[in-house]
Parts: sequence; structure tokens; C-alpha cells
Amino acid sequence: MRPSAALSTPGRRRALFFGLYACEGAPIGFIWWALPAKLRAAGAPVEAITALTAMVVLPWTFKFLWAPLIDRFARSPRQLSRWIFGAELCMALTLLPLLKLDLAASMGPLTALLVAHALCAATQDVAIDALAITTVPEAERGSINGWMQAGMLLGRSLFGGGALAAQRFVSFSTVVTGVVIWLLAFGALVLTVRAPARHRELAPVLPKLLAALRQRETWLGLGIALTVGAGFEGVGALAGPFLIDHGQTPERVGTLLFLPAVVAMTAGSLGGGRLADRFGVVRTTAAAVLAVAVAAGALALAARAGAGSTTLLVLLAAVYLGIGLLTASSYALLMRLTDERLAATQFSAFMGATNGCEAWSGWVGGRITHAAGYPAAFAVLALASLVSLPLMRALKRR
Repeated sequence: MRPSAALSTPGRRRALFFGLYACEGAPIGFIWWALPAKLRAAGAPVEAITALTAMVVLPWTFKFLWAPLIDRFARSPRQLSRWIFGAELCMALTLLPLLKLDLAASMGPLTALLVAHALCAATQDVAIDALAITTVPEAERGSINGWMQAGMLLGRSLFGGGALAAQRFVSFSTVVTGVVIWLLAFGALVLTVRAPARHRELAPVLPKLLAALRQRETWLGLGIALTVGAGFEGVGALAGPFLIDHGQTPERVGTLLFLPAVVAMTAGSLGGGRLADRFGVVRTTAAAVLAVAVAAGALALAARAGAGSTTLLVLLAAVYLGIGLLTASSYALLMRLTDERLAATQFSAFMGATNGCEAWSGWVGGRITHAAGYPAAFAVLALASLVSLPLMRALKRR
């Protein structure tokens, strides 16, 4: 059977997955970048903000629980595309009530809406990743992950940092409306996946899942996913409040997140993907972990020493470059550990663990910040990320 035109060449595959991840990135930027800084500027406490973002991460953490439905019933790229587009419609619907919500005074309803949105977004993400694993050759997966992250960062930049930078000229309701339109516009790209490249075997998922659970590589992958991003997740969760508390305005925070941070992460993602394809996913991921830990540690030392805003911004940019390198290479590593017959379920478990890393590191970072300040939080989480290195060494020996 002929492959879909959208998946037939490396360039078309890059364009498709760039666009699908751009669709994912817009609400991520809005919820994880713009909203925390906006809430902090409105007087919400740091621990309440990090508790909200940690709650919103939970559906991403446990998305593997319903991912078997996709492995069971989505047997082709076309069927996966239906899951993707249906999830995007639900994502848009859960954001519309925010048009009438008083954010600072409505943390309960806000949390409920964002958790519902995250359930839909996590389902979309499962289907997109399954589509990538079942259609992209292994030799391209590092580069594809780089382009995926570049697309995500485009959406994240415009509706995260861009929304903050332009808040004097653009109302909050306009931003929400823009996210909804962006979701539907970029989500329509998946409708170009018409003809199935091939059908996956339609068989019970449970026996294959039990076999995967007996493999040592599965548990090493989960351990890596739970720890590898602790350094940068902590910095990312606290970046907006950190800059606000160090004298920056929401507009200046938005400017940083809108351009320098995204340029650094995009460059890191594209470079990390190419390096992973050339030098191997394990080696590249380990190097990226060390780079992020060094950058986060330097940021902690500078903040503790009372460095000026220029120094802090430069070090934050270095962390964001490392985030790009680490994200592209580590995701390619986890794709390599995934059985294609369990593309949705197994990779979702790995990605759920990375989201679990985001949840626990954000929660811990908020508590450490409350008790001992930002430098202590950055340093502790940077050290925690180094736990992934012996796990990768064990994986490489295997």
C-alpha cells in the first residue's frame, strides 16, 4: 500500500511533525510560561503556582493508562490522525471557559479546566508519538525529534513569552482565542495523512506489554525518564517567578521567553537531534545532562552571589540551550527503547515518566524555594538529574 504523501519523504515527515508539535506547543506555552508569571504578578504565592502546574502535569504522567486503546484500535496512520484531530477539538473546548474566568480569584475552577485540557492534550501527544514511531525510520528519529521540538517551541514562544511581552496591547481573552485558532489551524495538518503506510497487527496489547515489562531496558528507560530532566524542569517551572522576584516585569519576562529562550532551545533541539543521529543517542543524552547540570549550577551560584540581571539572563539562556539538546536526544533514546507494536503504550509510559519528572521536580523546587530560596532549588535539582547517568551507562553496556 502506498504511503501517505505527508509521510513519503524526510522533508514531508519533518514538516508534518513540526506542524503537529507546533499545535501542541501553543497551549503548553500559555499554561506553563505565560500563566505562572501572570499569576505571580497578580499576587498568587509561588507554592500555589507550582502546585497548579504540578496538577496539570499529572494527566501527562499517567497517559499510559489509556494509551493501550490507541495501540488496540488505531492500526494505521490515518486512524491515528483521527485520534489526534479529535483530541485537538476537545483541547480547544476546554480552553474557551477561560475567556470569562477571573484567574487569581478562581484557582479551583482554573485547575479543573486545565486538568481537563491536559487529559485531551496528553491523548493527542500519545497519538502523535505513535504516528512518529510507526512511520519514521530509526536513522531519522533524532532529527525528527529536533524538528518536533522546534515546532513545539514556535507555538510555546508565541503564546508563552509572546503573550507576556504583548500584554499591554493584547488582552487575555485575545490570547486564549488565538490559542484555540492555532490549535485548529495546525491540527488540520493531520488531515493530510489520508492513505495508511501500513497496518499494525491487531492483537491483544496485554501479552506484548507484559513481555516489555520483563525487559531490563524498559525499567532503565523509565528510570532515565524520571530523572534526566530534573535540572531543567526545576529551572523551567521557576523561571517566571524567579525573574519577577529579581526585579523583572512580566513584559521583560515575556520578551526573554518569546525570543532568546526559544532561539536557544530550538538551536539545541536541532543540534541535539543531529548529534544523536551521528554519535548515538546514549552518548549525546549523557553529554546533554552534564551540560544542563553545569548551567543550572552556575545559575544557582550566580543567584546566590547576587549577580546582575544580565548575568542571570545569560545563564538562563545557557540552560535553555541545554534543554533543547537534552530533549531531542533523550526522546530519541526513549523511542529507540520502544517496541513499535506498543508505540502508544510503551512510549507513553516513558513520556509519562518524563512528565512525572516535571511534576515532582516542580513541586520539590517550589518547596525548596519557599524554605531556602531559588539557588538551593536550582542546585538540588541539577544534582538530582545526575542520577540518570549510571542508568544510561547500564543501558549502553546492554
